[in-house]
Formats: sequence, structure tokens, C-alpha cells
Amino acid sequence: MCTANKGARVVAGNSSAPDAAAKGQRAGAEVTAGAGTGVPAGRPDQDRLPDRIWTIPNVISIARLLGVPVFLWLVLGPHADGWAVILLIAAAASDWLDGKLARALHQESRLGQVLDPTADRLYIGVMLIGLAIRAIIPWWLVGVLVGRELVLGVALLRLRARGWEPLQVSFVGKAATLCLFDAFPLLLLGAYSGDAALVAKIVGWAFVAWGTALYWTAAGLYLVQAWRLTAGLGAAPGMAEAERPDG
Repeated sequence: MCTANKGARVVAGNSSAPDAAAKGQRAGAEVTAGAGTGVPAGRPDQDRLPDRIWTIPNVISIARLLGVPVFLWLVLGPHADGWAVILLIAAAASDWLDGKLARALHQESRLGQVLDPTADRLYIGVMLIGLAIRAIIPWWLVGVLVGRELVLGVALLRLRARGWEPLQVSFVGKAATLCLFDAFPLLLLGAYSGDAALVAKIVGWAFVAWGTALYWTAAGLYLVQAWRLTAGLGAAPGMAEAERPDG
């Protein structure tokens, strides 16, 4: 804010001074919003990533999405839990692979930025539903995790209404997803009898506890960043220069 004001006084004789001040204020809002969260702030420009669709990482992400209904059928239909766990391992491996390829081949895209977390959420959702229906996990756990998604959905709608892109997934969010991806297959295997199943069940519930805590911690960081961005702008980014006062 101070930098913007000083910049405005230096170019006081120039007709572009209000624009320079407004841009300075917007830049300050972005820096402030990202501080302490470990996540780069979303930017109002819509050209931050290219609009490519048919890239190798996106094809891998789409293939991972196609496995979502297959997993649910394996768990609720034939109860082929072994194949369901193998499918989850393949999905987790493809999640790591598409990110690696996107960076190595310089094939990042806006679609990929959306597909990746969407696939993770869908897998977590179907795991919750499948395990709850089979009475492996309680329904209150489903409510806790689904409630987090509803809260973030409201925050995302607010960001979009102000012209901001979705924020990038934080390291805490990735760690939470990894914990839950480890937890639910272990709980699935822990539903059987035997010492190995008992160990899998204990370790699985430990991952559930850590994953749930990290899941909500990541949500809190996201909400703080979203609040700072929207409170800092107060209007859609395209209207900021026209409506924001010079000083």
C-alpha cells in the first residue's frame, strides 16, 4: 500500500499515475495473500497457464478419473477388495507421474490444474461412500470430510465471483490426500480376520486421524488466503483500476 502511494506521488505529473498506484495495490494484495500459507496466490489474469487439453499428463489424469466408478463397483459389487487396492495404488502412482511429466515436458495447463485435485477428491469420495456402506468406517467421518469440501466449495465460488482462479494445492493438502489414500485401502484390508488384518486396521486408523487433521488444516490455509485475496480486492480484478481510489 505504501509503495503504491509513493509510486503515485513520483509520477504525479503523469496521467498513468492512478493506474500505477492501482497495480501496486493489487501486487501488494497478492503478496500479502500468499504470506504464511506456503501456497502461491491465485492470479486474476486468466492466461497464467495455457488452455491445452490433449497433453500426456492430462490423458493420464483422465484415465485416473475413469477408474473412479470402477473402484466403487469393485468395492460394492463383487467385493473384489484386492483389485480395488491395486487400482488405488495405480491411481496414486499416476497422480505422481502426471505431475512429473507436466513439469519435465513443460505441459502444464489450466485443465490439468483442475483435473488433478478433482480426481483426488473423487477417489476420496468414493472410498468414503464404499467403506461407509460396508460399515467399515462410521458415517460421521464421511460428514467430517465431505463438510470440508462443502466449505471449500463456497470459498471457491467466492473467488470465482471476484475473478480469481482456483488456488493451487498446498503441500499440507497433498500430505493430507496421501494419508487418506494410504488409510482407506488399509481399512479395507483390515475388515478381514487375522493378525495382518488387525495391523492394517490399526495403521489405517492412524492415517485417518493424521489425514483428517491435515485435511482441515489445509482447508484453513485455503480459507485464509481466499479471504485475504477477496478482502484486498473488494471487486472483480477487471474493475479494480476503475473503482479503486488513487491513494
